[in-house]
Amino acid sequence: MLENNRTCTTQYTKILSDFTANLRYEDIPPEVLERAKMVMLQTVGVALAAKASPEAHKIIETARDANGGAGGTATGWGTGDRLSPACAALQNGTLADLLDWEDTAWTGHPSAGIVPVAWVMAESLKKGGRELLTAIVAAYEVYQRIAMVVQPSLTRQRTKGWGLTSWQLFGCIVPAVKLKGFTSEQVNQALGLGAACSTLPTSFHEFCMSDFYHYEHGLRAREGVMIAELVEKGVKGCLNALDNPADYELHITDEPRPEWYTKELGGRWLIMTTLLKHWPANMWVQTPVEIAYDLVTEHGIKPGDIRDIIVDPPKEGRMDTPPDEGFRSLTHAQFSTPYVISALIHDRHPGAHWYSPAMLQNPSVISLAQRVLPGDSDRDAMGVGFKMFQQGSFPRKTVTINLKDGRSYSASLDCQLGHPANMMSREQFAGRFRIQASPVLDGERMERALDALLHIEDCDDISKLREFLY
Repeated sequence: MLENNRTCTTQYTKILSDFTANLRYEDIPPEVLERAKMVMLQTVGVALAAKASPEAHKIIETARDANGGAGGTATGWGTGDRLSPACAALQNGTLADLLDWEDTAWTGHPSAGIVPVAWVMAESLKKGGRELLTAIVAAYEVYQRIAMVVQPSLTRQRTKGWGLTSWQLFGCIVPAVKLKGFTSEQVNQALGLGAACSTLPTSFHEFCMSDFYHYEHGLRAREGVMIAELVEKGVKGCLNALDNPADYELHITDEPRPEWYTKELGGRWLIMTTLLKHWPANMWVQTPVEIAYDLVTEHGIKPGDIRDIIVDPPKEGRMDTPPDEGFRSLTHAQFSTPYVISALIHDRHPGAHWYSPAMLQNPSVISLAQRVLPGDSDRDAMGVGFKMFQQGSFPRKTVTINLKDGRSYSASLDCQLGHPANMMSREQFAGRFRIQASPVLDGERMERALDALLHIEDCDDISKLREFLY
């Protein structure tokens, strides 16, 4: 193909664009559609859960201001505000990541962009549930492959961080262009605009633990919508961005793997490899928290009973213990195994309150967190953990709770509930949604919303479901 007098010797962008434009609901296996539905359910649920967070009002007010007042074809989740698709995507994408409770792929949190963009576009264009699910699946398959191409080396991750929202943008573009019914060439242009807008992969938030990390997901969602609108208006000149001689991956990573662009495309559905979090916390915190929950529930353990808790092996970068004054941000706490275990033991009903300012500085919570200690094993390295995840397993953890009266309880686990090898059932997802959405929905309205989402394929117009989002 030719574009601006340059010759491409690969066709990665065209293949991904053809896949996006041509994928039909009927092409997708039933189990993949079911997983897409559970991803959607979980993402909506955790966004509604975030409404109770003190941080939520900041993005809600920002989306209103950016919208220039009330009005638009899309709904702000948790508020019911009428907004433009771009402003609704900004709000909903941020809320979806705010509690760190959505999904984890090998490469980031795609659902925080994919589902909000797919929803606001389907709502705005009055598309049905089948079209919504098809767009979600298409986005996962394209996003995950582009993201795998550009994963930085372990050396670069240690010096610059892991810039997951750099490639997050592609997950936000695909559902928008799919629901707009773009041709393959238009999809190609949109991917090119995404390559032009993709930031260098740094993770400043990892160094400062700012909650802006969560807002980044909303910003990428907004950009995905706006890129689709620009292509629709006729912006051109960005074809074949993933192909040589442009070689997008050479811009974004020091260790490109271009074979991933089309690896098993249409044969292996990578949405099925996604971990869906059982708890509102970083992915590497999930396993020890799951073990701790089982132990304290089975043995009736209370915070005052505990002498100390041992996590073995400890996870690299996830054993930060707070000073007496507490944690400085909800992101800081979400990345701390000691904090999340302590929050769980103090309150087994998860939600935004785990990360309220009062909880982050609660002397009892902080005291117990300071007694969650690393075991004697070498720390579990990030790179090793991700490699295990890609191969279908997960690092095995042992949690031992030692009580003041001399009793001791211990258990081990690798693939916690929500891992692809130990996925939640539909009933478990429904139960989690009831917990997640409780700050916004209750009673009959909760059950009607749950029924509508569980049977989304029967909905002929997503805009009819607006009442269940606030």
